[in-house]
Amino acid sequence: MMTNVTYAEVFRPTLRVPAFVYDVAMVFGGSLLIALGAQVSVRLPFSPVPITAQTLAVLAVGACLGRRRGALSVLAYLAQGLAGLPVFAGGMSGLAYLLGPTGGYLVGFVAAAYVTGALAERGWERRVGTAFVALLSGTLALYAAGLTWLSVFVGVKAVLLSGLYPFIPGDLVKIICATLVLPAGRTFLSSLR
Repeated sequence: MMTNVTYAEVFRPTLRVPAFVYDVAMVFGGSLLIALGAQVSVRLPFSPVPITAQTLAVLAVGACLGRRRGALSVLAYLAQGLAGLPVFAGGMSGLAYLLGPTGGYLVGFVAAAYVTGALAERGWERRVGTAFVALLSGTLALYAAGLTWLSVFVGVKAVLLSGLYPFIPGDLVKIICATLVLPAGRTFLSSLR
């Protein structure tokens, strides 16, 4: 059964703020969080894909805002980068960057936020075990797009070495951190009621 009560719904103001205005603010805020995560970036000498905090930001946005607002946040982020704002890793922007080796990961963020958000709407972010599965599912959706596109640039034989294996430890740390924070946040919110 879908509960459709994400963090964004819990924090929805009780004042007479139109739903559209609130939703736009949430989407814009989510896109800014993703852009900030992109600026925490470490280049690897053997890979065109940097290590960033974006993955954590995308998963958190999806889990907190739900599938629609989460995916729209990523789309807004991509639109900002396409418009020339320096929101991609290392302050990059533009169509050429989006079509480059990391483009599949950037597009995969939409799927990651959607998948994580859909599971969060079903209450999966409320318990440690299901939160972990929700976040892992979003990460797998991200890698499906990212590795497919990266293989065009580095070849099928090298794609796992340059686009997956080096990122697994960091992604596990990000998933574990979010897994511990999301249910704890729900418990805290419940205690306030």
